Amino acid sequence: MIPRADLASLSPANRAKVIYSEAQTELASRLWKAALGDGDKDDRKGNGIGQNGLSGDSLLELLGKQNGVQAGAAQGCHCACACSCHQKPAASASFANDCVEDLRGAIGDAAEQSSRKMAAMMSTGATVSVANGAVVSGLALGANTRFAPALAMAEARTGIPATALAAIVDAEAAKGHDGVWNTMSRNPRSSAAGLGQFLSGTWEQLAETSGTWLNQVASQNGWLDGRGQVQPGARSELLALRYDGQASILGVADLAKMNLTRLEQSGIRVNTDAETLAKSAYLSHHLGLGDAKKFLAGGIEAGRARMLLAAQIGGGAADQRIAAAGNATQAHRQWLLGFIDRRIRPEQFAG
Repeated sequence: MIPRADLASLSPANRAKVIYSEAQTELASRLWKAALGDGDKDDRKGNGIGQNGLSGDSLLELLGKQNGVQAGAAQGCHCACACSCHQKPAASASFANDCVEDLRGAIGDAAEQSSRKMAAMMSTGATVSVANGAVVSGLALGANTRFAPALAMAEARTGIPATALAAIVDAEAAKGHDGVWNTMSRNPRSSAAGLGQFLSGTWEQLAETSGTWLNQVASQNGWLDGRGQVQPGARSELLALRYDGQASILGVADLAKMNLTRLEQSGIRVNTDAETLAKSAYLSHHLGLGDAKKFLAGGIEAGRARMLLAAQIGGGAADQRIAAAGNATQAHRQWLLGFIDRRIRPEQFAG
């Protein structure tokens, strides 16, 4: 649930949108359970706490060691600006109109309405067919079928496979007992919110970065000032969009595209295969680009490593892991690599 304080800060219209979005999530969950006779149980267990040992296909082996490149070996673009490396090619209006031709059924009707709004806003899309709760889009989302249109549009927009984006969302978002992603996910230890668990500052930076979907929305709604920065009076409405599932997914894709581009520019090869791309995108999303580069080079300092670990698993559990590993840097490294190895598996979402 979105905290009451956050709801109170919204305008009545936006408060209604957030409540409606939560109701949609609950309805989709009930429809899915009814279709399966209440027999669908999420068998992907785990609370994100890895073991001390690292598996053989850990992220470092998939990236630096496998490619023979030391992280951070070259300097690339580190800004949060509107330079050409961040620009996305615009798709045609006809492609946007084609993206919703085959949406059908009870779940499909709701997805179709949202897809048309999104397609009109950003002039891009992807063909998705929804019928009787089954999505024909190369995705196997189970109880999260209703997010297929947003994932397909995000792939069309950025070129990042929808399966990789689904894996990131699945690792970040809280879930119901039936595995449904909770659009109202909130980390009580930080400002992280929504399916993508975006920090407030990261979400604002996305809105201020030319070429992103969120920048388009913010510009159209008058939320940016003459310098392209978020106006103080628009901040609450902008941050509330993190609780919109489609907005969050599109944000995940745009952020992943920027981060992967910058990692490549730094000399770290990430576009070698789908698994490497997905794990690299998640690492950068989870840590932020700066800390991701330090992590790959083994250089996150102990104080920050302890803070990052405690933010994920709590102070007590973090201290136990640090004692077992010998230092905070190694404890955080072991936890995160174990989590990524277990949870970022795009093949699980391939249809």
